[in-house]
Amino acid sequence: MRSAERTRAVGVLRDAAAIALACGVVGASFGAVALAAGLPIPAIVAMSTLVFAGGSQFMAVGLIAAGSPLAAVFAGLLLNARHLPFGLALGDTLGQRWRDRLLGSHLMTDESTAFALAQPDPAGRRRVFWLTGIPIFLAWNIGTVLGVLLATRVGDPTRLGVDAAFPAGLLALLLPSLRSAETRRVALVGAAVALVATPLLPAGLPVLLALAGLGVLLLPRPRREPAC
Repeated sequence: MRSAERTRAVGVLRDAAAIALACGVVGASFGAVALAAGLPIPAIVAMSTLVFAGGSQFMAVGLIAAGSPLAAVFAGLLLNARHLPFGLALGDTLGQRWRDRLLGSHLMTDESTAFALAQPDPAGRRRVFWLTGIPIFLAWNIGTVLGVLLATRVGDPTRLGVDAAFPAGLLALLLPSLRSAETRRVALVGAAVALVATPLLPAGLPVLLALAGLGVLLLPRPRREPAC
């Protein structure tokens, strides 16, 4: 029994280390992209430390650089709204003390939540949550600092192609969600709305208007005829 638990723990640590490494690389691209967009270094580091929301940070940088800070805040809140059900699902996994709950909610990511909920017992969920959440947080922030340092030495980070990290990072976050046909329809309608609105409206507003794609969910579904 102990051997099985030890093997499972080693597997979790291995997977958590791999994810943390990947987050560090993406964090480095964020640091370089944010610096290229004109954000001051203290603001970049503070965003990774205090906000700690990968996709929202990329989106915020893009919208701030386009001159739409309010749109960046609103879009970030919408993108991170998924953390509300995450918190409900984890429940007591974060611990009973307010200190643990506050810190745990800050470290809550898609990866740490998925790893924790995959465990069969409450003690295992709690242990795995912290084993994945803390390394990801550290790797993201270390990566951000390294990305900023690299960008300051290079001069123009776009020469390394890191400017492509913004759309690539968001696309990577979205791809797992596009397995559902209904989700793909929502995404296609939203993208079409944003493309049409981009030449007509100020930067940032087309992204918010893309939420109109959710209207697809309100359309009546065709009834399937019963098989004979």
